Amino acid sequence: MPIYEYGCYDCHKRVSVFFRSISAAENGTAHCPRCGGTNLKRLVSRVARIRSEDERLDALADPANLGGFDENDPKSLAKFMKTMTREMGDEIGDELGPEFDEVVDRLEKGQSPEEIEKEMPELGENMPGGGGAPAADDWFG
Repeated sequence: MPIYEYGCYDCHKRVSVFFRSISAAENGTAHCPRCGGTNLKRLVSRVARIRSEDERLDALADPANLGGFDENDPKSLAKFMKTMTREMGDEIGDELGPEFDEVVDRLEKGQSPEEIEKEMPELGENMPGGGGAPAADDWFG
């Protein structure tokens, strides 16, 4: 059951179209799920591949993947933290919990790690040996 990506010339959106079989995709007419139009052009889809945990860790450690990272810029730090959790998989995101998401949201809005630490003293309560808030360096490197 293939899913193909198309560019719709009517609504100018990139859309995914599901077909029940490959022959249906080859012989049928694709309809835009947004506007119902048939003026579509099939696009080359991105390829995804499953990587081992070692490959993901190697990618995180590769300095080439840190291009543009500025540890003094909260927005850059948020982007790096999102990349890290994406590379580590959904499991790590679940383990970090909603507090992590809150920290990333605040960083994306430009709030400094020090300001977040002052406003969210409960961050360190669930850390090993915790009880108090972690130093900014514990969360932010």
